[in-house]
Amino acid sequence: MTSLDKPTTEDTSADDARAVTEAALFEAFGGVRGMVETVLPGLLFVSIYTINKDLHMSAIAALAVSLVMVVVRLARKDTVKHAFSGVFGVAFGVVFAMMTGNAKDFYLPGMLYTLGLALAYIVTAVAGVPLIGLMLGPVFKENLSWRTRNPGRKKAYTKASWAWGLILLGKSAILFPLYWWADTTQLGWVLIALKIPPFLLAVYLTWVFLAKAPPPIDVFAEMEAEERAEEERKAAAAQENGETTTAGRHRREP
Repeated sequence: MTSLDKPTTEDTSADDARAVTEAALFEAFGGVRGMVETVLPGLLFVSIYTINKDLHMSAIAALAVSLVMVVVRLARKDTVKHAFSGVFGVAFGVVFAMMTGNAKDFYLPGMLYTLGLALAYIVTAVAGVPLIGLMLGPVFKENLSWRTRNPGRKKAYTKASWAWGLILLGKSAILFPLYWWADTTQLGWVLIALKIPPFLLAVYLTWVFLAKAPPPIDVFAEMEAEERAEEERKAAAAQENGETTTAGRHRREP
């Protein structure tokens, strides 16, 4: 192998950074299973409603499958945050639709949440505290160190928050007119079609921005290092005091 064939330290570090970024994004957004848990209840609702136009049966089926997914995760001792968020979203939709008697209202809480999340991403990016950084900082073990100590990552988080905000805003711009003009099945199938592609685009752009950014500062490792250093200083001081005491006692002996 020639020197040109050997991977450089920079290449290895870049590969490590990309691997860490991919793993963190996978954990934060739930991966393939999280996407399935997001899509399945709505898909079941619109499928049943398309066939029989029965709001109650469609709503109960969507809620039931959400609860089953939570039970499966609990049984396997997996993280349940994505499944629980799905249950709450479906439950709000079911309650809203049952109260109004309008099947389209099953989708309204989720649409409002998407719009609110889009605005949150944009507002926090403008304010200099990008939401995606607040979400991913603990995952990368950097907490909020990127705000003051790592300007490159702050810039990447800001770009990613803009990407998420604009993508979700575009999704809302499609869905809300359909809420007023389309029927329940049309709205439902369009919403299902728009579940995964915008999400994947936003995750991909986040990965691109963060893969090019400086590596995160591991504040947990720093705190552990400080604690070890403090313990070593105390041990050294105690040893020094012990030696001083012993030397003084020897001087006093006749």
